[in-house]
Parts: sequence; C-alpha cells; structure tokens
Amino acid sequence: MTKEEKEKFKNLESRLGYSFKKKDLLKRALTHRSYVNEKKLDSVEHNERLEFLGDAVLELVVSEFLMNRYVNFSEGELSKLRASIVNEKQLATLARGWHLGDYLYLGRGEEQTSGREKNSLLADAFEAILGAVYVDRGFKKAFEVIRHHYSKLLGDQPPENFYKDYKTELQEKSQELFRSVPHYKLVAEMGPDHDKIFEVELSIRQEVMGRGTGRSKKEAEQEAAQKALQKL
Repeated sequence: MTKEEKEKFKNLESRLGYSFKKKDLLKRALTHRSYVNEKKLDSVEHNERLEFLGDAVLELVVSEFLMNRYVNFSEGELSKLRASIVNEKQLATLARGWHLGDYLYLGRGEEQTSGREKNSLLADAFEAILGAVYVDRGFKKAFEVIRHHYSKLLGDQPPENFYKDYKTELQEKSQELFRSVPHYKLVAEMGPDHDKIFEVELSIRQEVMGRGTGRSKKEAEQEAAQKALQKL
C-alpha cells in the first residue's frame, strides 16, 4: 500500500471510528472484482470473501443489539426490524455516510457505469469492511463499530419508521422483471374472531412466489411479499 493510500484511508477510518492494524485488509475490503480482473491480480484480492464474513458478523451483532435495545419485542418484531436495517438499500445509505464510494477500487467498466453510486457495490463494501474489522481485531471490536453506527441510525426514532414496505418494492420489481403485478389471495383464516391468523398466497403470472401469515391481511401480504423478494 502506498503512502498516499494510507493518508487517504485516515479520513475513512475517522468516519468509521476504527483504525486498522493491517491496512491491507481495508484496501481489500474496498476492492471490487472488476478491478482485480482488470489488473490481473490474484482472485483473493477482491472483497467478496470479506463481504461473506461481514454479512454474518453484521447479522449476529445487530440481532444481539436489537434484543438488548427492544426487550419487549417478539421474535417476529425483531426479525422484521433487523430485515429493515440490514437490507441493501439501508447498508448503501450508511456507506454513503462514510463517503465509501470515493474509496472503492473499480475496473473501468464499473467506473463508466457509475459504480461508485450503485447500492449493491456500496452495500457489499460496507459488509466487507465489517468483515475486515473482525479479521483485524476480532468480534469485540466489530461489535463496537456496528453498535456505534446502528445506535446513531436508530436514534430516538420509533422502530416502525424503519419497517420496509415490501409490497411496494415487490410491485416495482415485478413490473420491471415481468411486466406484471403481484396478486394476493387469502387462502386460510385460523383462530377465533377476536384472535384470527390470516394466510395469504402471492403469485406473479400465476406462479406462486410466496406465502405469508399475520394477524391482519395486510401483515400477511407484507410477509408474502418479503418472501417473494428473497426468492427473486
């Protein structure tokens, strides 16, 4: 790593709130596959392996953080909130707060197609950095970094503000991919009138893409839409 790179990374480390012992780990976390292919570097020099690790670390830390912060939440509520703050769009938003796009190592193709602004690349690099922190100094440090940034993200806002509108997102994706909109069908109602559970089946172009359950039809439809998005 050059002296110029080390100086440049100081600003990123300041935003991150963490100084790497092994600076090469940070560089690898910022290196996209397109750059490695273009420079004919060893395949382990891109950030995908660190991203894989960072994804697992992030999910574990956020799960523990949310359990401790929202002690009265059910498993379903915790899962819903976690999904809303570790999705690609939210990770990319956090990455932009670090100005992460300015530091990415990209091939010419990605540079020409505004790769520094792509949600997918920013989210992947964000997770790769968390994986790099874990490799650099272990779980405790990774926990501290993640907790710090997610405490700021959640702030004093009610958690419902982060819940994702899966139905709207699925409708947009369905129209983009299939030129068709999702259809929701109520397939079952269970329990007494005062405590019903609804089950909904979601299909796109007559193919079943997901099922969801909930205490209202709307909640069941949201769960079905979430599962369909994961499938897509």
